[in-house]
Amino acid sequence: MFSADPAPNRTVLVLTLGGTIAMTHTAAAPGVTPTLTGSDLVGAVPGLQDAAEVTVEDFRQLPGASLTTSDIVSLAERLSRAEGEGFDGVVVTQGTDTLEETSYLTDLYYPGSMPVVFTGAMRNAASAGADGPANLLAAVQTASSSEARGAGILVVLGDEIHAARHVRKTHTTSPGAFASPNTGPLGHVVEGMVRLHRVPKPIAPLPLPIAPLPQVEIVTASLGSSGSLLQGLENEISGLVVAAFGVGHVPKSWCGRLEELVAAMPVVLATRIGAGPVLTSTYGFDGSERDLLARGLIGAGTLDPYKARLLLAALLAADTPRTEIAKAFLDRS
Repeated sequence: MFSADPAPNRTVLVLTLGGTIAMTHTAAAPGVTPTLTGSDLVGAVPGLQDAAEVTVEDFRQLPGASLTTSDIVSLAERLSRAEGEGFDGVVVTQGTDTLEETSYLTDLYYPGSMPVVFTGAMRNAASAGADGPANLLAAVQTASSSEARGAGILVVLGDEIHAARHVRKTHTTSPGAFASPNTGPLGHVVEGMVRLHRVPKPIAPLPLPIAPLPQVEIVTASLGSSGSLLQGLENEISGLVVAAFGVGHVPKSWCGRLEELVAAMPVVLATRIGAGPVLTSTYGFDGSERDLLARGLIGAGTLDPYKARLLLAALLAADTPRTEIAKAFLDRS
């Protein structure tokens, strides 16, 4: 699938949240901090005016690590209004620390078909070879493309176009840090043209919460772990995600405690690996995926623990019955 030539009469709203893309050195701190405004970012991108007419709004000015789920719920509300304001697309700039999570949470809630593209930078604006301007340009070109309409929330970095539901940050420093291990990218931006190889199947959005999302945490299995972090959780959280070994395995010593937690809250079984699904019926030992699912855990499918946590929190906020939670994970992985 190929887009038409970029249309200068298209309008794109750029919402800035901070992050490395907006960071530079100041006299007030020894390291870089998010100080650049949206106007600063847009003004540093050659050729941006040829891609679209850009309107800038400084939505937050935080490191990606300091964003909250409440910030992203507010962002989803702002996106719904933006579609009614006549914009052809929206670009969200933010820190890459949490970009795979914020874009996914937005994807769970955003009901519109207007293209929404998340982007950021791995190198701050003061670095040689800063990647922020190129990423912002490619994101605007994608957001202004008719081909991206109805494709869900997208993530664009390094001229690759990814679906928010699949993308992962896979390296701490590389400019090519983002990948979709299970599916590959949806497409690329080439010479300013958006080339989509496929479009994800649309999934119905969840209702926006009227209160803060319920607390859901992740506990990761590791060699010789005693499972002590599982103690007392029924009094602290509303849901749990287990980041298990391999295809969905935990130490045998965890099994009884997990079964007790299932009686108190939904417990989702994901894998810590980073690619591939949790299985359902291959292994049969105590602590295997078959054993844990029989004890009432909910399989995460191909969702990684971080996305599984957000989906579970959003489903709990919508008062989704336990049986429907399991179906939602099956449908959305």
